[in-house]
Amino acid sequence: MTSRNSNQEAGHCPQRPEAMRGKIGLVLGSGAARGFAHIGVIRALHEAGIEPAIICGSSIGALVGAAYSCGRLDPFEEWVRSLEWLDIVRVLDPTLAAGGFIEGESLMRALGDLLGEYRIEQLPRTYAAVATALRSGQEIWLKEGSLLDAVRASIALPGLFTPVRADGQWLTDGGLVNPVPVSLGRALGADYIIAVNLNGDIVGRHLSKYEAISEARKPDSNDLWGKFMVHLREGLGESSLGRLMSRRQAPSPGLFDVIASSINVMQDRITRSRLAGDPPDLLINPRLAHIGLLEFDRADEAIEEGQRAVRRLLPALLETLDHPHGV
Repeated sequence: MTSRNSNQEAGHCPQRPEAMRGKIGLVLGSGAARGFAHIGVIRALHEAGIEPAIICGSSIGALVGAAYSCGRLDPFEEWVRSLEWLDIVRVLDPTLAAGGFIEGESLMRALGDLLGEYRIEQLPRTYAAVATALRSGQEIWLKEGSLLDAVRASIALPGLFTPVRADGQWLTDGGLVNPVPVSLGRALGADYIIAVNLNGDIVGRHLSKYEAISEARKPDSNDLWGKFMVHLREGLGESSLGRLMSRRQAPSPGLFDVIASSINVMQDRITRSRLAGDPPDLLINPRLAHIGLLEFDRADEAIEEGQRAVRRLLPALLETLDHPHGV
């Protein structure tokens, strides 16, 4: 299937790049709102004359990688920079859906308008996303079919997004099994791997921010989690869960604080283990601990830090590209 505006969209798709020295693979890691740093990473790499031939990602990395791979990074960046917290609540459309708070239909409609309806095998760059088979725990590599469907499966964060049914199995967030999928980049034929890890400094940061705050949030909270909770409580109204969530307790971590911190711990530990067994040629670690899991309204900060992270490593990057292993 081609784009819904095939003539217009095709004009924005880049030609398949020639790798500088062998095929360069860009691996974009999971990390929810911190993932907008991937946009800054891509921009800084382009400034240095580096255009990867292979793109793969997990969760938010799969989304940003999809926008880049189909040549729609400019409108995608413009959209994310414009997001305010109320826009995020609207597009996430929180409900008590089976398997998660968010069905994702509103989000996918917005992404469909931005990215078009491409098939992965028709993209000008090699692309793949990682998802997790909910029943077996198997790592699933999505290398063909609908680009949007692959993204939707890869971003299905447990407890928030509902899982996706595909090929007879339920798929959920790729970050559960491979937050920084270096192994996928190598399997796709990359000779040199540049990987972006968004989880290097996050353990405990989200929880410590709230450890002295009651679970009951005030409507004027400056924290997106708090605003999201208020919106959700209002939507639940006088239901049993709504009353439970609104009950004031002694200062303790809130529901979403616990979820966010648990995900941070899990992804940090899995990332360390996977990278130790299969390290990339260059690892980029943006400093993003100050950005919460759902603070998508802080795209400007994340993008700028992604650019800075590349510039900090640029001398090492150019040196290793001149002397890659096995190329």
